Amino acid sequence: MSTTKANPQIVAKLEEVCAHRDGLAEQLNDPEVLADHTQVRDLSIRKAALDPVADDFVRWRSMTDEAEELRRTVESGEDPELAEMAREELPELEKKAAELLDALLERLVNADDRQVGSVMLEIRAGAGGDEAGLWANDLLAMYQKLSGRRGWKFEAIELSQDAGMGGLRSGVFNVSGEGVWSELAHEAGTHCVKRVPATESQGRIHTSTATVAVMPEPKEVELTIDPGDVTEHVTTAQGPGGQNVNKVATAVHLIHKPTGIEVRMQETKSQAQNREKAWRLLRARLYEAELARQREEESAQRMSQIGSGDRSERIRTYRYKDNIAVDHRLNESFPLEKTLGGDLDDVSRGLIDQETARRLAEL
Repeated sequence: MSTTKANPQIVAKLEEVCAHRDGLAEQLNDPEVLADHTQVRDLSIRKAALDPVADDFVRWRSMTDEAEELRRTVESGEDPELAEMAREELPELEKKAAELLDALLERLVNADDRQVGSVMLEIRAGAGGDEAGLWANDLLAMYQKLSGRRGWKFEAIELSQDAGMGGLRSGVFNVSGEGVWSELAHEAGTHCVKRVPATESQGRIHTSTATVAVMPEPKEVELTIDPGDVTEHVTTAQGPGGQNVNKVATAVHLIHKPTGIEVRMQETKSQAQNREKAWRLLRARLYEAELARQREEESAQRMSQIGSGDRSERIRTYRYKDNIAVDHRLNESFPLEKTLGGDLDDVSRGLIDQETARRLAEL
């Protein structure tokens, strides 16, 4: 799409992005907003995602205006010497404007993703018994290391571990920071591992799986839940087998009656903290369900990979014998130790480039 011109719809969208960025900048100068550190962080992440798009659009507009001025000079012919200089400068300026527009459009189609600064990451053990739980633990460690590399905040929301081997049966984690949705959305799907399990006595290679779902965490203003639609039960926390593990009612169980979505939270000894975490998780799950409904109605193909959360899709296989991790969407192999160590730079870059190309083809 190398051209110095963009269609009116794209220009209008870019103007809208600039206006939105300027609005965020104004909010960040508001003393009331500055007093709220959480709001400042969220607004800063959203503004940082739009800055490159808005700044490049301003530069592109300036270059296209200059190119138009040079074309008028060439066409007028009033000053032959000046016209010749303009004729020499014009091709190089048009080339730079075209390159800038290409980069600008790539940023534009990913700008919404970059604005999401908080996600719910869900990991569940799949097929493979105890080994699947151990594998889910390894994936958890991988994402914790990735978060450390990126400077993201990683918080456990809900955790269920095996009493025997200590593997992870299921867990939900809040991950927040700049670019978190852009990168982690690609991790949704089934992760397979081929290795000799710790539970294997004869050295045979087994295949086990764990599933990953990634949900954008909505802000309260983005999702309205009628409290009358939610039934809340407060009980004592329960351990394996259903026995009560304390005498104080601190566990919170929420049921959203219109959808049947349920959330149970007993991770802390504080009823208030469990209730707050339960509502956050309920909002995220309802938001995920709403996104899925919109995708089906508007464009099932639009989010076929980014944020689809399709747990039946095998996206990556980790082969210990070959010391590689194979990403099936890219059809490429990556060093196993590097990948499990949280260095997903090459994988993420390839997947983001792949999705960007698909989105640009739809413009």
